[in-house]
Amino acid sequence: MEFKHISVLLNETIDSLNIKPNGIYLDGTVGGAGHSKEIAKRLDGGQLICLDQDPDAVKIATERLKDFPATVVRSNFSQMTEVLNSLNIYKVDGILLDLGVSSYQLDTAERGFSLHKDAKLDMRMSQSGISAEDIVNDFSESELADIFFRFGEEKFSRKIAARIVKERQTERITTTLRLAEIIANAYPAAARRDGHPARKCFQAIRIAVNGELDRLNETLDKAFELLNKDGVLSIITFHSLEDRMVKQRFKEFCTGCTCPPDFPVCVCGKTPRGHLLTKKPIEPTKQELELNPRSRSAKLRVIIKN
Repeated sequence: MEFKHISVLLNETIDSLNIKPNGIYLDGTVGGAGHSKEIAKRLDGGQLICLDQDPDAVKIATERLKDFPATVVRSNFSQMTEVLNSLNIYKVDGILLDLGVSSYQLDTAERGFSLHKDAKLDMRMSQSGISAEDIVNDFSESELADIFFRFGEEKFSRKIAARIVKERQTERITTTLRLAEIIANAYPAAARRDGHPARKCFQAIRIAVNGELDRLNETLDKAFELLNKDGVLSIITFHSLEDRMVKQRFKEFCTGCTCPPDFPVCVCGKTPRGHLLTKKPIEPTKQELELNPRSRSAKLRVIIKN
């Protein structure tokens, strides 16, 4: 299957990076190279480093960027410092993270991300390590409920976890549609309103399989430290947990004095390390939503290093 992916907030993201022709940039989630190609087009004497943990993405991005000043490396973005240092790069002018799952991963049934297409339960972006099938069948009822509640914000997490444990005692749960059906059957009929009942649980399992929030938490400080003065960190999030983490960390980077309010003068000496491009996140236009409904939950937050 061809690696098709519509880059979300493409123009807004490229504009936010304020690309310098001779600058050094990092795309930590290259995917189908949509954002990367637009960055690379604007370079003249500059350099672009692209990371992705998905071997399919690395393969196609390498091909699509072969005529540009770009280097593609298979790696999770949490390892960006190590990757850059191995290339003798210690500071960059801009970093982009486009979080979440790509259209290619959702549309390729055998990757096991979609609850609408029957396939083996997988959901591994790196195509290695623990899979969705392992979690669904081997984790305890309390562990499953915790995953659904923490990563999916699913209020019926306990009821769903109990139903999964009951069903797997009869037969191992190995496919996406069977899991989706089990979750739907555990869902109260009166609560079935916003999309498929299994949507939040599938999101939660995917986040757990790939350690997405842990990797993001590890990455935010690293990414900010790697920026040159006036360097830009642009992050596109797709669900509230990611966005909340990015928003909070950006707020910390922009906060100066932390002395108690009753202190007559500042003694901590802290000054803001960055400033936001916009106070509110940048969201897709009505036109983009019509062209790409999957962009509906996207939010772009941008911080510039002082």
